[in-house]
Amino acid sequence: MSVDATTVRRIAHLARIAVTEAEVPHLQGELNAMLAFVEQLSEVNVDGIEPMTSVRPMEMKKRADVVSDGEIADDVVRNAPERQDHFFLVPKVVE
Repeated sequence: MSVDATTVRRIAHLARIAVTEAEVPHLQGELNAMLAFVEQLSEVNVDGIEPMTSVRPMEMKKRADVVSDGEIADDVVRNAPERQDHFFLVPKVVE
């Protein structure tokens, strides 16, 4: 795949990057080099290899899925202008 000057300008526009006409050929070469590298990667045989998220095998730390109020309900509503028990009181807006 090859990127032309029009595509470089469009990518710059979408990324909200100001690009002068003098910079377009350089960026075109850079983008084409990146795409060539990605095409090289597609030639690597990865049959039978599991995807990895890290070079070291590890498991995510898990916590018990328990519903709680966080034991800070008083702290949460402390700065509310109006409250009742552990609830915010707001004016009625729908009749």
